[in-house]
Amino acid sequence: MVHPSQKTYMAKPGQVEQKWYVVDAQDQVVGRLASRIAMILMGKHRPQYTPHVDTGDYVIVVNADKVVFTGTKWDKKVYTWYTGYPGLKSETARQRLQRRPELILQLAVRRMLPKNRLGRKLLKKLKIYAGPDHPHQAQQPEPLELTAT
Repeated sequence: MVHPSQKTYMAKPGQVEQKWYVVDAQDQVVGRLASRIAMILMGKHRPQYTPHVDTGDYVIVVNADKVVFTGTKWDKKVYTWYTGYPGLKSETARQRLQRRPELILQLAVRRMLPKNRLGRKLLKKLKIYAGPDHPHQAQQPEPLELTAT
């Protein structure tokens, strides 16, 4: 029997203060980095985590053009998309790195977030830049070390 004073804490929208973090993606493995970023965006690193409320933080990723894949994924991993015309467009991970390096990490994180309205809102809190500079100095982001554990 549960005691009446034992209640599960549920965060309400706007109740949790959201921080800004900067992550340097240089020489980081894409999948491992993406899973850690997804956890921070969802707020699972906090004790106040509530599945249906945005309790996560903002994440700025710099040096996204210097991420790495393990094994032979640079040539074997293929990204495909539908254009509206017959047939699919496709490119390898190496081609995508040259064309739009931010999309590699963004797509990896997007696929780890919930597939609903909240997931789309969380993805907007992810800012990815290919180079070492970002325009979010006014938010005073804290550097975040996401090394392999």
